[in-house]
Amino acid sequence: MEKVQFMPEGEDHAVDFYVLEEAVLGGKQYLLVTDSQDDDGEALILRADAGGDGTEVTYEIVEDDRELTAVLLLMRDSLEELGIEIEA
Repeated sequence: MEKVQFMPEGEDHAVDFYVLEEAVLGGKQYLLVTDSQDDDGEALILRADAGGDGTEVTYEIVEDDRELTAVLLLMRDSLEELGIEIEA
């Protein structure tokens, strides 16, 4: 399982997340991540944003309900195959 590091706003250290699914919507990359590789964990949708020079990628938690719903609907079939049910 691929792992990404995310620096939560206001924190002084990065947190590891495991990527469950990826999707592209409107030219932007989204990741469904969890904080636990084996157990039930918290899941978040992150939007990847490339830096100005295109080499450094930063991640931002998706909080807009419309954007979140659109991304989850896009991921729905893949997640059901993994046994993850989405209610959107």
